[in-house]
Amino acid sequence: MAGTTHTVTNQAPPLVQYDVFRADRVLVEAVERHLDPDVLDEGLSELSGLGLTAGSAQVQEWGVLANENPPALRTHDRYGHRIDEVDFHPSWHRLLGKGVSAGLTAAWDRPGGHVRRAAAFLVWTQVEAGNCCPQSMTHAAVPALRTDPALAAEWEPRLTSMVYDRALRPAGQKPGALFGMGMTEKQGGSDVRANTTAARPLAEDGAYELTGHKWFCSAPMSDAFLVLAQAPGGLTCFLVPRVLGDGTRNVFLIQRLKDKLGNRSNASAEVEFAGTWARRVGEEGRGVSAIIGMVAATRLDCVLGSAGLMRQAVAQAVHHTSYREAFGGKLVDKPLMRNVLADLALESEAATTLALRLAAAYDDGGEGERALLRIAVPAAKYWVTKRCAPLAVEAAECLGGNGYVEESGMPRLVRESPLNSVWEGAGNVQALDVLRALRREPAALDAYLREVGRARGADHRLDAAIKNLLTDLADLDAVEGRARRLAERLTLTLQGSLLVRHAPPEVADTFCASRLSGDAGTTFGTLPHTLNLKSLVTRAHPTP
Repeated sequence: MAGTTHTVTNQAPPLVQYDVFRADRVLVEAVERHLDPDVLDEGLSELSGLGLTAGSAQVQEWGVLANENPPALRTHDRYGHRIDEVDFHPSWHRLLGKGVSAGLTAAWDRPGGHVRRAAAFLVWTQVEAGNCCPQSMTHAAVPALRTDPALAAEWEPRLTSMVYDRALRPAGQKPGALFGMGMTEKQGGSDVRANTTAARPLAEDGAYELTGHKWFCSAPMSDAFLVLAQAPGGLTCFLVPRVLGDGTRNVFLIQRLKDKLGNRSNASAEVEFAGTWARRVGEEGRGVSAIIGMVAATRLDCVLGSAGLMRQAVAQAVHHTSYREAFGGKLVDKPLMRNVLADLALESEAATTLALRLAAAYDDGGEGERALLRIAVPAAKYWVTKRCAPLAVEAAECLGGNGYVEESGMPRLVRESPLNSVWEGAGNVQALDVLRALRREPAALDAYLREVGRARGADHRLDAAIKNLLTDLADLDAVEGRARRLAERLTLTLQGSLLVRHAPPEVADTFCASRLSGDAGTTFGTLPHTLNLKSLVTRAHPTP
């Protein structure tokens, strides 16, 4: 029998058995705003079902187990045959199966598919972020494959399937397939034009033999991969199947798995190609053009993933402080803690609102929306992913020592939080891509200015931010050294415009005061005390 000193009091219950989607007011409002009325009820029902699954004790335990039992590489079988397989804990496969069946790879041809998928991706990230990586790669491979109609006709139905089949066999024999990606090489990193992997044409039309090394290959257990290699005509995109049509294994030598800071459940590998069969995607020398659609889609997923991590961190912090008592009252009611929570909630809301707006632009597909994505995606990827890590750390601190213990789940969020700012091009790459769009694509800037201009006149601080931004944009000579600052301001102004138009007045007021006019400090919890901060915290509460 436990002694009286072991009586447990003043501890928050686990945040479990709740609808992760419906509890997120900001996400629900965004879906209602962007989804066509004809599919809104269906979409909300699907997302609520996924939210209940994500909030269940069983599925949350799967996320824990997948991270506590990371993948293991088996290069050879017991007899010495090279097999290059990656073994995963059963929880990984369960999570992946749930995600695929929820449509995380099936956006491109469904009505409102990108908004529905974006909301689902944001929800599912909160369970376990690692399994979202292969689903992101699979989703993003579709626009790259569409540069080659024959390949798209063959592979797109497999990629957009809502059936997960883990078996390693020819993709044509499976009800669904997953894609990975291999662009980075150790001598080049983000400078993919420095790739040295060589592609030698074979007698079969469009077929090549690859020789080279990929420093980072995402999701090496996938059915096929998009890779870049140097063909006779220059850097070219290729499709590399894991298993060939006759059932034999392609030459895909997994040298080792990366031992990563976070994202522990997911496998990232170094791989060797040595006479590896590949199919050309698009024209020789047009590799970057072929794969750029995939890069853009995965960058948006980085924004969505960070928004999901932020939301879960805020939900845990608000939940904990709503139960925890200190100094004569609930922590959530203490003025200084309320300031911290409101600031975190504001950052999370701005990230979610922006991410869903960009997903809606994909669904629209119009010329103006495509132009907006060209500048808004790299800017958002730069800023939102960078805000994730400090937010996760601050949210963990709201739990005190409890938040430093693995059982709380907060350390996993903290370890995961820097990931999206590194993947698919780190901060400088994104900022330089914003500059490239500004200099080369006037339509992108026009689309951006039209978007933020929709809120002009509604808030004087937003108007001032737009005016100052226009001043900065008037001089793009020698701007590279301040490209990060420009990407930040572009994102904040866009977020401010969206919140002024769509968020409750207290949210928009707080954002414009703290993010646009500078009435806040450099850490979370330094908002002006005169604002209605209680409403922001209440809005962020994950009510079970």
